[in-house]
Amino acid sequence: MTFPVVGMVGGGQLARMTHEAGIPLGLKFKLLSDTPQDSAAQVVSEVVIGDYRDLDTLRAFAQGCDVITFDHEHVPTEHLRALEADGIPVRPGPDALVHAQDKGVMRARLAEIGAPCPRNRIVSDPADAAAFAEEAGGFPVILKTVRGGYDGKGVWVVRSEADAADPFRAGVPVLAEEKVDFVRELAANIVRSPHGQAVAYPVVESIQVDGVCDTVIAPAPDLSEQLAGEAQQLALRIAAELDVVGHLAVELFETRDGRILVNELAMRPHNSGHWTQDGAITSQFANHVRAVLDLPLGDPRPRAPWTVMCNVLGGDYPDMYQAYLHCMARDPQLKIHMYGKDVKPGRKVGHVNTYGDDLADVRERARHAADYLRGTITE
Repeated sequence: MTFPVVGMVGGGQLARMTHEAGIPLGLKFKLLSDTPQDSAAQVVSEVVIGDYRDLDTLRAFAQGCDVITFDHEHVPTEHLRALEADGIPVRPGPDALVHAQDKGVMRARLAEIGAPCPRNRIVSDPADAAAFAEEAGGFPVILKTVRGGYDGKGVWVVRSEADAADPFRAGVPVLAEEKVDFVRELAANIVRSPHGQAVAYPVVESIQVDGVCDTVIAPAPDLSEQLAGEAQQLALRIAAELDVVGHLAVELFETRDGRILVNELAMRPHNSGHWTQDGAITSQFANHVRAVLDLPLGDPRPRAPWTVMCNVLGGDYPDMYQAYLHCMARDPQLKIHMYGKDVKPGRKVGHVNTYGDDLADVRERARHAADYLRGTITE
């Protein structure tokens, strides 16, 4: 009996860390990457360089793979259906993944199953966006291209009809949403296997800066047990209704009147789950691998009362390795995860995890390490 081959489409840091989680299990990985310099392509032994948008490339890549999974949601839905027709297991499958690919499809389906969402509808032009704003209580409103956006890209805060032209220039449908008056953003991360086993991680607080995830606190501080349970149950229900296999991140708004609303879905390991590498008994990456292979899932419980993840963004200090001496000496418990990327201002090049019993201390340690690695602070 040979160990299975996991085919990973996409060569970014999520693929790199998923591969790392499979190494102790003796699993074999095959990677479809854009370039040999991509984060995962630097560490996976079998790498195919090619365009995931080309069906012939995908079909050739899938030969010899026991399952296909992803580190992004951009593979055309019709290509995934073709792979399934060829007898290749695709996890998550195209019928599920389309809800993370197309925000319009996602909103329609979430409405069908009664999941709480901001008021929304597809709009056709700036005048229609203005009409939606009137329906939703006035400007500002949020406009999003239905496909292709991430980390704040493809999202606009629109304050008047005159401001609404840019989203329509992309030539794809535009989704309008009410601008939610929220206290903070939360994320409920779950993993589900083909036979329906599912596990839920603690609900976390996700702090965004300029549309990019900056800090994740696990579990979310001062979140009531009732609301945390509602968020986990909601994520589990969405996964079951959409037949998600693998990791699902449900990004949420916590409103000022004590409700939760679904903001976005991601069907892959997610930035809000990076804390699990060091802070949970089984990481999101290990459980994603288990799920796509239909292995029993691992324990998602935290190892410490608090874990904090801070993203390391590129700055004007390219030689981050020189900062290791200070960071490791200052905090021997610090966990550093770098992605092998060239340092560019604002680019996610790694993250750090800290954990412990005192939240203020854990947050300060993570923030200090991330800022020192970036060069924002030098002492």
